[in-house]
Amino acid sequence: MAPNPLRNIPSVTQILESPAVRGLAEKISHNVVVDRVRTFLDEMRVQFRDAAADANLPTLAELADRIARYIQHSEQPRLRPVINATGILLHTGLGRAPLAKAAIDDLVAVAGDYASVEIDLASGKRSQRVDAVEGLVRQLTGAEAAAVCNNNAGATLLVLAALAAGREVIVSRGQLIEIGGSFRLPEVMAAGGATLREVGTTNKTRISDYGQAIGPQTAALMQVHTSNFRVVGFTESAALEELVRLGRKHSLPVIDDIGSGALVDFAQFGCRDEPVAAESIRTGADLVLFSGDKLLGGPQCGIIAGRKDLVKKCASHPLMRALRVDKLTLAALAATLRLYRDPEVAQREVPLLTMLTTPPENLMGRAQRLAEQLRGVAVVKSAEAVADVTYLGGGSVPTQQLPTWCVLIEPVGMSVDDLSRELRSGTPAVMGRVQQDRFLLDLRSVPPRHDRDLLTAVEAIGKRTGSGASDGEQTREPPG
Repeated sequence: MAPNPLRNIPSVTQILESPAVRGLAEKISHNVVVDRVRTFLDEMRVQFRDAAADANLPTLAELADRIARYIQHSEQPRLRPVINATGILLHTGLGRAPLAKAAIDDLVAVAGDYASVEIDLASGKRSQRVDAVEGLVRQLTGAEAAAVCNNNAGATLLVLAALAAGREVIVSRGQLIEIGGSFRLPEVMAAGGATLREVGTTNKTRISDYGQAIGPQTAALMQVHTSNFRVVGFTESAALEELVRLGRKHSLPVIDDIGSGALVDFAQFGCRDEPVAAESIRTGADLVLFSGDKLLGGPQCGIIAGRKDLVKKCASHPLMRALRVDKLTLAALAATLRLYRDPEVAQREVPLLTMLTTPPENLMGRAQRLAEQLRGVAVVKSAEAVADVTYLGGGSVPTQQLPTWCVLIEPVGMSVDDLSRELRSGTPAVMGRVQQDRFLLDLRSVPPRHDRDLLTAVEAIGKRTGSGASDGEQTREPPG
């Protein structure tokens, strides 16, 4: 009878006393390490029980090293920094817009201590948390007042609940959007207690359609920017100016949900048809709703700007407490808004604007240098700089195409999908783009300071997998 390999598996104590694991117990936690070792050994016993009789058992040192790697991998936080080499500047899965240094500095400053969230330091009396940003929003948009909640979906829900509960809101059928996370405007209307009154058709809605729908139950007219899709061809829509005139005639507020939202005209960057908050206010919209973490380039939040009486009604609604933002968001938003007081400073300091305005020639030079460096890496068969196109956003503003330059990598000893997975799981984690069975590092979304990190990340793959190993021979993570 063949010997039972299970008897030769080391004990938990033996593994804990090995140099590779003993240091982890001191660094992380003895209890955590003991639990991870037991889990690993239990899974190993199951594997050996199911394996052929001649399965080879690792030596104690080899097993301890594998367990140490397993523990280190399991202790990595789920939320960690990622180098975004997908080319998508507003990547929802990667947290959308990165923050400006000024926003990070102010966020850190209030994170570690108490902060004047709802205290007026001059008088010592209680204040409103929106005071930290309201003046800046008013200055940049021309609005009478402003409020901030957790995101633009929350802003939409809050406005509908505060202004239209139990009554109707008229919206064009062509603007009944659905965005990520199953956010559907008709369902948000229902959640806010409002009744949707859709008018027109998918491709054509005239101002007369709104006028004919107005009745005793009408609470507001609403325009919604279709930021994540376009209807082209035989189309017609009512202009905001027309809605404002109609709203004034019937004493109805006009709500302009501009979605991604912008504080500057993105047409100058080659991105057209993106509404500017200040223009909506000047046109006469009573409330303008927009995001803080998309085209504005700040933290995730939803901004409500407009008439003072309407903003006050929204801010005093019970939902506001459930949707309000914390001191970290307020600090980052205020710092970002201060940069926009000088458009040239904003373009230089807000990462989204900086990446958006980087000339293709600069990206080409960086791509050529990085490709040349990558050709000397063991896991790289070939690397070349290639021109391509990318997009401002994925789920939001997906139609705004941008020229870019990428590094096209052909790996050796692994597939394109293997390369993508290895880069995602490394440190630093790198998200590239797999396109038509090609792997691309798109530099449009990578700050220059990370070029060296991209090289390091690819070099590290060889150390983890074994340089030039053939498919099926790569070292894989241990069980768990």
